[in-house]
Amino acid sequence: MLFAGRFIDWMGMKKGYLWSIGVWSGGACLHALCGVVTENYVGMHNAAEMIAATGDVVVVLATVSMYCFLVARCVLALGEAGNFPAAIKVTAEYFPKKDRAYATSIFNAGASIGALIAPLSIPPLAKWLGWEMAFIVIGALGFVWMGMWVFMYTAPNKSKHVNAAELAYIEQDKYEEGVAPELPEEDQKKIGFWQCFSYKQTWAFISGKFMTDGVWWFFLFWTPSYLNTQFGIKTSDPLGMALIFTLYAVTMLSIYGGKLPTIFINRTGMNPYAARMKAMLIFAFFPLVALLAQPLGTISPWFPVLLIGIDGAAHQSWSANIFSTVGDMFPKSAIASITGIGGMAGGVGSMILQKAAGNLFVYADETRMTFMGFEGKPAGYFVIFCVCSVAYLIGWVIMKTLVPKYKVITLG
Repeated sequence: MLFAGRFIDWMGMKKGYLWSIGVWSGGACLHALCGVVTENYVGMHNAAEMIAATGDVVVVLATVSMYCFLVARCVLALGEAGNFPAAIKVTAEYFPKKDRAYATSIFNAGASIGALIAPLSIPPLAKWLGWEMAFIVIGALGFVWMGMWVFMYTAPNKSKHVNAAELAYIEQDKYEEGVAPELPEEDQKKIGFWQCFSYKQTWAFISGKFMTDGVWWFFLFWTPSYLNTQFGIKTSDPLGMALIFTLYAVTMLSIYGGKLPTIFINRTGMNPYAARMKAMLIFAFFPLVALLAQPLGTISPWFPVLLIGIDGAAHQSWSANIFSTVGDMFPKSAIASITGIGGMAGGVGSMILQKAAGNLFVYADETRMTFMGFEGKPAGYFVIFCVCSVAYLIGWVIMKTLVPKYKVITLG
């Protein structure tokens, strides 16, 4: 993501997004070849031979297939890195500042929709056509999207589908009071890569993403393990599937999270950044409900799942707004670059939290650690829930300290 945003700004929206999704789709399809590569490398010709393998051959099979999957995942990740920088840049093109968080929350909900659909569609698809074809079908959907993008996307000032009134609404920020009119993107000066780090606005975005992205990925990655450890529920069980489905369904409430700044702006006339930060402060308090997840979990597993779902909805609402702060203050020519830099910071924060959580759970289990009346891994989960609960408030304070007031960066 550190360089993907820069690539989008350099290549341009239409071509840059095409490259991103093209690489992602290719990476998804590439997974289907992992079995073929492994078979040829080991010298086997079908799955039956591999299943019957013993001894050192099994180790070779496992090692080769694992590295093949790692390569495919890396290609997938390389393409995915361009998604948010490009999506946020398109949103800034087609929506005025007051509406961008709402638009972002709508497209960002696609991740939750996908998580709801996947358990219902992918297993039957893999059972019907085989796991290789499941990867190919999903990857092929990306190529279908590329075709739609080619024919549907045009910058609003060049689109035949945008009339004069709509264009005036989209470009209303050009005449923002107290802010110099923004030049067309093609006429704007470009911000150098290292120059991006010279602005406090960049560091505010970096800090907010670093502090909070890990919470979202922690709940996504560890909730299945948590349900199994704490309650003995597997996600393959009917109850486990119902719990995970409910978690993502609650997360869908975030669609309305991006609407709050628009309401503040329309009712009070406050500037976009002030409205955004006010909304983010409200959403920063919702994750505190995770402090009750472990105590209420002694009653029923539904309580922690519902509370984690509320945390997820709060995160996605926060995320829609923090992404929109980039467009609030940076020119369109730099939006993808800054978004990519912040996305990288969020990834680093996520890696640190996942690693720390894993180590803590092992330590808590081995030493029978106690915390607030819980012992072993449940105590470890309680500690991490506490960290996740306060992360957003800390992130908000850092952002507000770095950028206390609305200040647009103009390049001329």
